[in-house]
Amino acid sequence: MGTRFMATTEAPIHDNVKQQIVANTERDTLLVFREFHNSARVARNSISEQIAEISKRPGATFADIAALASGARGRAEVLGAGDLEGGLWWASMAQGLIHEVADCADVVTSIIDDATEIISKRLPALVS
Repeated sequence: MGTRFMATTEAPIHDNVKQQIVANTERDTLLVFREFHNSARVARNSISEQIAEISKRPGATFADIAALASGARGRAEVLGAGDLEGGLWWASMAQGLIHEVADCADVVTSIIDDATEIISKRLPALVS
């Protein structure tokens, strides 16, 4: 849900990020920090790919990627300034299902409508 709400008109992030989420597919993510037992799914960009590459090196520690993975860097450069290659930014595979930047009310209404459809039309068929 976090990625979906990033792509809303109310989200206080740069429009470049919102538009990239809409453009991305579910394959435009990458798992990082696995070697440090703190896996995270992030948007695929040059920074996340560098982090993944450095992390796989024998003897690598978090200190080797800390500057690249800095939350302050991602907030300032990506979410604030809109530089999609400026840092690490979080995104889930759900971005492949996001086709528009919408307002929160429309997103919530859509979620409720989808849930109602599933509960009322699909689930009874499974119970019968």
